[in-house]
Amino acid sequence: MAKVELKKPIVEEISAAVKDAQSVVLVDYRGLTVEQDTQLRKQLREAGITYKVYKNTMMNFAFKGTDYESLLPYLEGPSAVAISTEDATAPARVLCKFAKTADALEVKGGVVEGIAYDAKGIIEISKIPSREELLSKLLGSIQSPIANFARVMNQLAEKGGASECEAPAKEEAAPAEAAPAEETPAAE
Repeated sequence: MAKVELKKPIVEEISAAVKDAQSVVLVDYRGLTVEQDTQLRKQLREAGITYKVYKNTMMNFAFKGTDYESLLPYLEGPSAVAISTEDATAPARVLCKFAKTADALEVKGGVVEGIAYDAKGIIEISKIPSREELLSKLLGSIQSPIANFARVMNQLAEKGGASECEAPAKEEAAPAEAAPAEETPAAE
């Protein structure tokens, strides 16, 4: 069998993995201990991210002619690729969080939703909360005014309703009506 025939399935595997990907992040994993690598792979797997080490030449062939062609300059030295088809920011979040505890892990660059980023850009993307977190924050901000309104209405009902609130308003209005009446006789 020729070498090309052996490499073709690997290139097709990479191409298939990145075809529907929302994000692809490249990292340099040199210097990670076996324990650290195992822990990283576990965290990525739990987040639904595919993480694999491929030869740079194989990734080079797979990325050519795709949205991920901008990653070709980062294919220097040992490279691992993290691919997510569900959450666009998940690979950046997990890898950058792990890189804080493991200095050996170096983010090279990536493509998130069709836009290429260098290492600094990927670090900034890692600060974006997940879609679920953003939706829960949005829901909380929508519910907050409604909950506050319900709380105020409940307090008013417990105190005896709106009649007590109207009474001070009538008292304030009475002196204001009396003031013009006093001015009118003085002008005559």
